[in-house]
Amino acid sequence: MAYDDIVRVADLKTRSGRHARIAAEVNAAPGTLLQTTEYMHPRLEEVAGILPAPLADWLMHRPRLFRAIDRRISKGRRVRTYSVGWFLALYAVAGLRRLRRGSLRHREEVAHRDAWLALATRLVATDYALGVEVLRCRRLVKGYSDTHARGLSKFDRVIATIETLAGRNDAADWASRLRETAVRDGEDKDLDGLIRTIGSFAGAAGAA
Repeated sequence: MAYDDIVRVADLKTRSGRHARIAAEVNAAPGTLLQTTEYMHPRLEEVAGILPAPLADWLMHRPRLFRAIDRRISKGRRVRTYSVGWFLALYAVAGLRRLRRGSLRHREEVAHRDAWLALATRLVATDYALGVEVLRCRRLVKGYSDTHARGLSKFDRVIATIETLAGRNDAADWASRLRETAVRDGEDKDLDGLIRTIGSFAGAAGAA
């Protein structure tokens, strides 16, 4: 399964067909010189994610060093994607895709994926519909940087709540409501309210 990180984003932004697609989207006349400026805000977590896992672990366990580097890296930039300097920089980052399997991000993604599939497999044995709903929750995890962090937080909270519903006849219905609420809830207020509502009866049932 694919996931978005700095390497994949750089690869997508330097593909040969992208310039032609953008020209078509803005109805540019043939031969028109296009300049694209994009906003990028990678955090040190994303940079550390593409490092070899042992090196990333070493850095993550040194919070003072991590914070010092993060202050220099974690800031928004407006990038002229097709300027020579930035294009070559992105192209070089895209070339790191052959090293992704040894990175910290890949290790984390594989562990997260395996836990998700294990839960779905366990639930589907006793409640097929609920197991399917767990699989559908993966749509919450997308993007990279802040977008990925928000989606992952929603996914983890939804999955943790779904686990408390196991064994109920209406578990799949509640799981579906959780997922759809998480998808459309930008500020998490509705999702948090629904989780509290479920906790009021699912927790009581579990205690009984």
